[in-house]
Amino acid sequence: MAEEIHEECGVFGIFAPQTQEVARTSYYGLFALQHRGQESAGIVVNRDGVFSSYKDAGLVNDVFTTEILNKLGEGEMAIGHVRYSTTGASGRENAQPIVVNHLKGNMALAHNGNLINAYELRSELENEGSIFHTTSDTEVISYIITKERVKSRSIEDAVVSAMDKLKGAYSLVVMSPTKLIAARDPQGFRPLCYGTREDGAIIVASESCALNAVGAKLVREIQPGEIIVITKEGIKSDTSHCGGKRSLCVFEFFYTARPDSEIDGCFVHDARKRAGAFLAEKYKIDADIVIGVPDSGLDAALGYSQASGIPYGIGFLKNKYIGRTFIAPDQKMREDRVKIKLNVIASAVKGKRVILVDDSIVRGTTSRPIMKQLRDAGAKEIHFLSSAPKFLNPCYYGTDIASRDNLIACRYSEEEIAKIIGADSVGYLDLEHARYLTGGDGTGFCTACFDGVYPTDIPVEVNKSRFERPRSENPKFQK
Repeated sequence: MAEEIHEECGVFGIFAPQTQEVARTSYYGLFALQHRGQESAGIVVNRDGVFSSYKDAGLVNDVFTTEILNKLGEGEMAIGHVRYSTTGASGRENAQPIVVNHLKGNMALAHNGNLINAYELRSELENEGSIFHTTSDTEVISYIITKERVKSRSIEDAVVSAMDKLKGAYSLVVMSPTKLIAARDPQGFRPLCYGTREDGAIIVASESCALNAVGAKLVREIQPGEIIVITKEGIKSDTSHCGGKRSLCVFEFFYTARPDSEIDGCFVHDARKRAGAFLAEKYKIDADIVIGVPDSGLDAALGYSQASGIPYGIGFLKNKYIGRTFIAPDQKMREDRVKIKLNVIASAVKGKRVILVDDSIVRGTTSRPIMKQLRDAGAKEIHFLSSAPKFLNPCYYGTDIASRDNLIACRYSEEEIAKIIGADSVGYLDLEHARYLTGGDGTGFCTACFDGVYPTDIPVEVNKSRFERPRSENPKFQK
């Protein structure tokens, strides 16, 4: 239950050899990806080359009623998206997928990630006469692909050419009248995988948990830089952009992904347990019980308990009908949600020395009320451990850490943070341990938000609200 780090989006696509209820399948897939974004949701259905779409602000089950799903109906393909805004304001106008009607055929596109050169690309396109209807960088991607489509023999060739211009993080699903295309940026910042179902359907999704939700089996990850094209003839892979340095966001394993997902051959649940074991190795605390903050702190707490021998317990009851706290779009809403999201189980912690494990400590603002709940329930001591290292730097690849200004670890020591949030002690996972969560060789991850070592150039124009600012405040319009 990280605080104030806005994460991500989730993408989903299905190619069915025979006409199916692809809208309903996409609904189930997006439901499984709801943890990746809770501001808006959308689905586009392709039936015989005709696109039908619906998107709106809200959770998947609020946006898509039975009536709407029935109207979207059957088709041979569909793509879907759940969103949290990292570039572009929240709301219906920036909901995805984006649909483009073009002389060379319709196209629908959904995107997870953040471009580092979106501002430059958008400025170039506007100078050429393009008119933007949203403030997200996804529309920039759609314009670039459409522009390349004019010069290309096929939609997949246009995507190949567009990838030469796009810089930063992007996992894409693109749908044409006859093809479903999935593409991942050359460094693989965001996950993307595909699987198959017994009825012949091919599914593309941000995480394998969405494949499971629709009865598909994981085939493999789409490789960084790879483009796969799915048609009635089967699957074709383009690896012309592969072979670069891999930079998968390590925060997927601390927080973003669901614990039942498998990413790069590692189950997220196992990675989080390993983080807890690393914490137990570093912090040998004399305590009576280990508890986790639901949901993404639970696995690390279990790992700490198993490694230390201190009993594991359930310390909080989570309200299942409220979204993830940090994905609430403003600070006041995040703090209000903490009060109704978690309730301490007093009998588990009363009179005990408690080790509390959470996935991260960002600003500390939602940690304070959690500490107070435990104190009020009679906890004798509280030792607060983060299964992620200290957040010290902004992210430009899709996790909305805009600056260092409000990151608590940038301003205070661990002892000072403990006093601020009301804990007896505070500890963090070592960065070196973070690189080995998956059990691999410790390479292939982006850890820039922890160590400031960015795998790409960083954008000069870094204001993530840049497309919403008044003209007088936007440097693009200043003389």
